[in-house]
Amino acid sequence: MFQVENYKGTREENYELVIKQLQALITDEPNFVANLANASSLLNVFLDKINWVGFYLTDGEDMLVLGPFQGLPACVRIPFGRGVCGTAASMAKTQLIADVHTFPGHIACDAASQSEIVVPMVKNGKVIGVLDIDSPIKDRFDEVDKVYLEKFVDMLLSQN
Repeated sequence: MFQVENYKGTREENYELVIKQLQALITDEPNFVANLANASSLLNVFLDKINWVGFYLTDGEDMLVLGPFQGLPACVRIPFGRGVCGTAASMAKTQLIADVHTFPGHIACDAASQSEIVVPMVKNGKVIGVLDIDSPIKDRFDEVDKVYLEKFVDMLLSQN
């Protein structure tokens, strides 16, 4: 059974705790979609000031398709190279966007979104999807989020 923790440490300590919680949730569960569902729920509980968190999975060579998420209904398909998610997938590099309205080609699935972080999921040298998190606040995400969300994705991929 999972219980919500009160995160009382530093941001770094809290991220370390949420990564341990992820590990406990996904250990011995081989179904990747189930693990993505629990991961998105865990981040939704853990992170403040966000309005969407979830995954897009690679479908074919150059397309992302909506996976498990928490938030309002979202765009279903995003081509590689388009928007923040597609850019992260095509470059295989985390995108940390302080103001989505200044990002060329931004795809507005939720009009409330102001900032975004997208972490590519790379396994065996190939992008298999992305973790996407939106916030209704500009400049919500920083380098601490980037470092620890990349570790979160690494943990998720290490079990599948």
